[in-house]
Amino acid sequence: MATHKFAVGQMVEFLPSLRDYSIPSGRYKIQRLLPVERREFQYRVKHMVDGHERIAFEAQLAVSGRIFN
Repeated sequence: MATHKFAVGQMVEFLPSLRDYSIPSGRYKIQRLLPVERREFQYRVKHMVDGHERIAFEAQLAVSGRIFN
């Protein structure tokens, strides 16, 4: 069974696509693991600069650093 690639508290980089031009790239913290949608895991993430939370698909995220709880 497939599992989430990232863990709650982990720092990740958000990699926006062309259609995500209004979402700032940069460091985000995984806030919550969400269920699969369109055959891909989702995450609730929080931007480390502006503090906004958003939902991101696993393919939009890359490893950034260690886990902070």
